[in-house]
Amino acid sequence: MKKLLHLLLAFKLYAAFPDYYYQIKDIKQQKKAFVNILLPLIQKENENILKTRQKVIEIFNDPFYLLNPEKIAYLTQLAKKYKIKNINDKKTFLIKIDKIPPSLALAQAAIESGWGKSRFVKAANNIYGHWEYSNRGIKPKSTYSHIKINYSLKKFNSLEDSIRAYMLNLNRNPAYIEFRKRRNIYRKLHKKFTGADAAATLKNYSQLKDEYVKRLQNMIKLNKWLQYDN
Repeated sequence: MKKLLHLLLAFKLYAAFPDYYYQIKDIKQQKKAFVNILLPLIQKENENILKTRQKVIEIFNDPFYLLNPEKIAYLTQLAKKYKIKNINDKKTFLIKIDKIPPSLALAQAAIESGWGKSRFVKAANNIYGHWEYSNRGIKPKSTYSHIKINYSLKKFNSLEDSIRAYMLNLNRNPAYIEFRKRRNIYRKLHKKFTGADAAATLKNYSQLKDEYVKRLQNMIKLNKWLQYDN
């Protein structure tokens, strides 16, 4: 009985996409459902990021923020989360705390998860192929010989958690500094930063490098996902 209960809880915890999604046979309909499921979650997390960004702006607009313990504590917490060394570094806060183009998030989700059908999605809500350097996650079927330490695919409690981790990864990981620089430049120029623009900076996301960039851009173009970046 205990074993059965554990299995039921595990299934509930790592439910992945809704059951109906996996029953859709028509490819066009399944792609539409893929967007309908993920896009609202992506947009919601972007909203949360922009709310945080606005709060940071408001704090730095206060000339006496350094005298406010609550504001200092908030900046300290964010600095730890986004790996920012100096809590007075407004520029770095605003470069790192910004939204991710939805078309990019959709394209990477589709590629990394096989349109939500990979075993990592079904077993662990892992949409973006996140690793963790431990044995606590799910072991990949094949490993990279040049990586000498243990790693596994991270388990997430929900699709929302996976999206949140993905966005945080792009916003703070040193590997994606070019992504953040270009996004910041576009913002200063009041120019829309699309998923196609962003994809050009992400060759470090995959072992495929430039080929991965091409796949992302093709995925965005073929599915007409730039419309979601407005």
